[in-house]
Amino acid sequence: MLFAAATLAAMAVASGGAHGEDVVRQVLPGAQPAVAPQQLAREKAPDQSEIERFCSNIADAARDRRYALQAEELKQLQAGIDERMKALDAKKAEYETWLKRREVFLARAEDGVVKIYAGMKPDAAAERLAIVNADLAAAILMKLDSRKAGVILNEMDQKAAATLTGIMASAARRVDPS
Repeated sequence: MLFAAATLAAMAVASGGAHGEDVVRQVLPGAQPAVAPQQLAREKAPDQSEIERFCSNIADAARDRRYALQAEELKQLQAGIDERMKALDAKKAEYETWLKRREVFLARAEDGVVKIYAGMKPDAAAERLAIVNADLAAAILMKLDSRKAGVILNEMDQKAAATLTGIMASAARRVDPS
């Protein structure tokens, strides 16, 4: 037993004495053994040509991967744009149907308003049309029978009648005056 202890002590002094330090390392079961510092220092650093060869070997694969990622991102963006386009088309169709309903309503309302002014006495109609928006008044007068419109204009103030006559004449032209 004394011999074994002496042998172990001699081995420890021989291995530790060469470096001048005694290092105790604990290795857990199943763990990787620690790499000695002198082994790390002995590894050769790769030279520039090895690095260039490595980079040139993986350049095509890296470029292909970048292209694949960009293509996937473009597909996702295109899908988002397609969804937005469908939503816009649906809104456009909704607005077009609403606009058609509005135009039909306005045409009916306009016809109703024209009938109302057609049934009024000329002096009362002239008084009301002088207060209304000039464009609307001109549109109403244009839809009335020409005799009835002439009598209403005759009952109006000269300035208002001249304004309405100018608007009606501009609207009757085939070419846009502006």
